Amino acid sequence: MTSVELQNRAASPRSEAPQRRSNDREYPHDGVIIEQNLAPVDGGIAAWRLIAVAFVFEALLWGFPLSFGVFQNYYSQQPQFANNPFISTIGTVASGISYLGAPLIIPVIKRYSKYQRRMIWIGWPLCIPGLLAGSFATTLPTLIFTQGAMYGTGFLVFYYPVLSFINEFWITRRGMAYGILFASSGVSGIAMPFAIEALLAKYGYQTTLRIMAIGLVVLTGPLIPLLKGRLPPSERTAAGRTNWKALRSPVFWVYCTSNVVQGMGYFFPSLYLPSYATAIGLTATQGALILALLSISQVIGQFSFGYLSDKRVSLNVLILISTLVSGVATLALWGLAQSLAALVTFALVYGFFGAGYVAMWARMGSTVSEEPTAALATFSLFCFGKGVGNVAAGPLSAALIKKGVLMGSYGVLKYRSVILFTGSCMLGSAVSVVGWWAKGKLLRSL
Repeated sequence: MTSVELQNRAASPRSEAPQRRSNDREYPHDGVIIEQNLAPVDGGIAAWRLIAVAFVFEALLWGFPLSFGVFQNYYSQQPQFANNPFISTIGTVASGISYLGAPLIIPVIKRYSKYQRRMIWIGWPLCIPGLLAGSFATTLPTLIFTQGAMYGTGFLVFYYPVLSFINEFWITRRGMAYGILFASSGVSGIAMPFAIEALLAKYGYQTTLRIMAIGLVVLTGPLIPLLKGRLPPSERTAAGRTNWKALRSPVFWVYCTSNVVQGMGYFFPSLYLPSYATAIGLTATQGALILALLSISQVIGQFSFGYLSDKRVSLNVLILISTLVSGVATLALWGLAQSLAALVTFALVYGFFGAGYVAMWARMGSTVSEEPTAALATFSLFCFGKGVGNVAAGPLSAALIKKGVLMGSYGVLKYRSVILFTGSCMLGSAVSVVGWWAKGKLLRSL
């Protein structure tokens, strides 16, 4: 059960029964009553084991939709899907549901915390049929429903109970823990684009989806029993309300605005770098290589920004570095790229600085409210904001992509508007934080 429920349990008459009180002690970080035989926080075998297992699940389950750029490049070359501007909607729906559904699933997890492990057993199997059903699809709407909506819903139900378990184990080093967890999708991105590209070239998308489904069962199924929280399951369902006090904080709305604007443009490079590479004459393998290098850079960036955000460097400074550098890199490097070397340079810079932003969500939340019970609630709102941009990326790309390629022009003409929009979003995210930060400093000086 979550920290909130332990707090409610401590306040209820039933929790004061003599047979329980003898084994309880107060934990200073959360201000709640917990049992003496619980595993330690911020370290220890149980905490690191959970991070390691969650790392594998995120790398494979979340890494799959994040590698959709390879699928998109393949689908766009198939007769039944060619010239359809909504191909990217498949990937954005899959990842967007997991973001947008966060504020809905978090209250469910809080209220029915003793069923969190059952939610894992519901969500994980839903991802697999989504891929299997997609392997029989012959139309784009069917792929959007199966590879997109079914897979995304399964991941939503599966993922947030795991995140709740991580919050129980990691308190003062939560930024680092989140950085490690989020970096896992980057690790899978090193190999997964190559694997998918090779399978698609040899077997086509239908057989590839079936192979991926079987692979996920074999690689992740045996690890599900290891997904356990630190706190004992609740003996009853908690009826308390989810803490949404962050909505009253002006700081939250500053970070929320920055997060939404950043999310509006963040996903375009991973979606279109393979297609851009093809447009300038590179091979599909080279396009997959660029995605892999983007993922490697994301791993390093997310761990670095997560680690530094644990009150080692000013959070606002880290946010500005992340957004400003990724924005300038998009406009200057991607827009002018006409070779493999230029795209590789952009992928390394953008991956490190752009992806590092998400790893700071944990500390953005603690800046808004130090109340531990608000941690998941705040995180879910940041996820929702990111999801707005993620889902909008599909329809936006349909409007931004131009027809025809003109070598030598900015963004080879076809991707000019996408690049300008992405760079503007990164810079706009920085401006929202700079404006609030400068206003606060000005008021303090008066």
